[in-house]
Amino acid sequence: MPNTFGHLLRVTTWGESHGPAVGAVLDGCPPRLPVSAAEIQAELDRRRPGQSDITTPRKEEDAVEILSGVFEGRTTGVPISLLVRNADQRPGAYDEMREKFRPSHADHTYQAKYGLRDHRGGGRSSARETVGRVAAGAIAKKLLTLGGTERHGAPVEIRAFVTRIHDLAAPAGILDQFPTLAEVEASAVRCPHAATAEKMIARIKEARADGDSVGGVITCRIRGVPPGLGEPVFDRLEADLAKAMLSLPATKGFEIGSGFAGTLLKGSEHNDAFVMRDGRVRTTTNRSGGVQGGISNGEEIFFNVAFKPTATIMQSQKTVDLHGAETELIGRGRHDPCVVPRAVVIVEAMAALVLADHWLRHAGQNQTFKF
Repeated sequence: MPNTFGHLLRVTTWGESHGPAVGAVLDGCPPRLPVSAAEIQAELDRRRPGQSDITTPRKEEDAVEILSGVFEGRTTGVPISLLVRNADQRPGAYDEMREKFRPSHADHTYQAKYGLRDHRGGGRSSARETVGRVAAGAIAKKLLTLGGTERHGAPVEIRAFVTRIHDLAAPAGILDQFPTLAEVEASAVRCPHAATAEKMIARIKEARADGDSVGGVITCRIRGVPPGLGEPVFDRLEADLAKAMLSLPATKGFEIGSGFAGTLLKGSEHNDAFVMRDGRVRTTTNRSGGVQGGISNGEEIFFNVAFKPTATIMQSQKTVDLHGAETELIGRGRHDPCVVPRAVVIVEAMAALVLADHWLRHAGQNQTFKF
């Protein structure tokens, strides 16, 4: 199922950028979990367009409707259907793209695969698809929060934040901190270092004024994950996290723990030594990023996700059309000059879906049957 993600907790997203609606169906959620539309809406509000002058001006309220799976404020165990109607549609802005392929977009590849495509804003390939991920991820977050508290005395907390825009990077110390939600949301760019955030915002505005775009990096830190989540070999926890992140539009890189920098170290420098602390096996360092052998070790999980510059730019670019004729194209429509700030909550949502799925898998294998 190419539009479905997960094993026991499965999310299927549906809808196109300029269709009547987008949404998701979340299947496998345990019953009796307290869930409200307001909780889901709070996450969608962080993702929605038009929230600052460095994002797309498209105006969408992104009001969520729960169509099934929740009764009297609690999940019932059946599929949860979530719908968000598209309101500010302007498909006419994309008429030129009916014939012309936008550079670095999915236009050519969708045409090659299916023999036709929805040219209106990219259709299914648009980041508008991520509305369903965020809505489903809000429920996964709630499951991790309550499940972690009930089983291990502490909630699982997921915090993503921007650490690089173009060539502007937050100080190294920021990468090692677990910022509060308020610190992340304090600026439109969602970088918790105020001085760097101001420079990032200026860089994005500069790119927009030039009809151009920039990319960046999001760091995600997760604490409260117990040891034991993840499967050996193919469904390693970091492998599923990587797949989740690289399934997001505009992503081009993923690294966990020491990542590529770890290649510069020797084994004697890179190994995380074990110690006993407060009655638990812990590590003195965390270059593994909280995952060893594909399974969580109880330390904080942290990873980076790289996003390319937005492909649609307001400059003339060379391209070809459906008939193979060379031509030029200038971007139309409303687009983010940098997708990174709005992608923060999407990274959190996908991380929550991965962890909640692995939590259910772990419980099914190790806690349901006692021998």
